[in-house]
Amino acid sequence: MKCINETIAIESRAYQLKEITHEVKTILESSGIKNGLATVFCKHTSCSLVIMENADPSASRDLEDFICRLVPENDPNFTHIYEGPDDMPSHIKMALTRTSESIPIENGQLALGTWQGIFLWEHRAIAHSRNIIVSLQGV
Repeated sequence: MKCINETIAIESRAYQLKEITHEVKTILESSGIKNGLATVFCKHTSCSLVIMENADPSASRDLEDFICRLVPENDPNFTHIYEGPDDMPSHIKMALTRTSESIPIENGQLALGTWQGIFLWEHRAIAHSRNIIVSLQGV
């Protein structure tokens, strides 16, 4: 069994859902693993990972609009605002979503559905460089 860990740096924009499926597929292709499990892990507390529709960009916009209504900035009850009004909301959004995704590997491919993609979801109001660990295990 092979075990491979690679870190990729992803440049995000404010409030962006950025598809990273291609980057994960590239690591998988170079690994030679045909069957196993891919785990994608985000090393941050103010962004998250989601598997989301990648065919129609309006789905991502609707998701972002919804979570912004659910967790608005400038809530007077937030005390953790050291880095600005998006600070605590970004942590809550991360906690409501996920910091990792696990995707089966079948026949050397990520076993994603037809319209599924892996996305880094930036919850902050400014761009960041984010580190994502792609961990592959299999044969």
